[in-house]
Amino acid sequence: MDAVGSAFVTTAMRIALRLAPVAALALQACATLAPPHVDVAPTAPALPIPVVHAAPANGSIYQAGQYRPLFEDHRARLVGDTLTVSIVEKVSATQSSKSTIDKTGSVDASVSALPAINPKALARATASGTSANSFEGKGATENTNDFSGTITVSVTNVLPNGHLLIAGEKQIGVNQNVDVLRFSGQVDPRSIQTGNTVQSTQIANVRVEHRGRGAASEANRIGWLSRFFLNVLPI
Repeated sequence: MDAVGSAFVTTAMRIALRLAPVAALALQACATLAPPHVDVAPTAPALPIPVVHAAPANGSIYQAGQYRPLFEDHRARLVGDTLTVSIVEKVSATQSSKSTIDKTGSVDASVSALPAINPKALARATASGTSANSFEGKGATENTNDFSGTITVSVTNVLPNGHLLIAGEKQIGVNQNVDVLRFSGQVDPRSIQTGNTVQSTQIANVRVEHRGRGAASEANRIGWLSRFFLNVLPI
């Protein structure tokens, strides 16, 4: 490699080393200001597990592995069954605080007599001081979330105690925008109501995520350069 090529490589390396901290800060800014993520269980369709049963020796119609009551409407019980969830989530929290501190003080001191000193010379031997301190602080926080909707999910697993693990996803695309609703949780079969429905307030470990993809969603996001400066600036 000649001298010109060596100088070009050296200059390129210097530029890369100078830009490395900037690139690292940009990546950190993107990671710091990334949208929050909801840990929703995988929503891929769950297929029923094929179970091979030996031929019953007693000739009974009842089989525990495939039992469904004959005198009730269909309800989710096995892996792959569907269940309709009515999402009714409303959370409201309000917090307020107020602090007030007021403190005052004063000090007076004087010398009236000292040995071998004329009392008139001590006429100005006095000291006084005052202090005052006050503080007042107020704070208020209010948060309200209201979410309602309906989604049909499928049973992904059955726990030993009979509870059902459910997960589902709904996607609606209109023009260049896509709305995605994902849901997962744990259902007690006794909470399932008539019509194979259950309210989200009766489901444990609820995870709900509603996001959009497309032009409308991109318009609500802050640009990468703004994220970079928001992460770098100290205020």
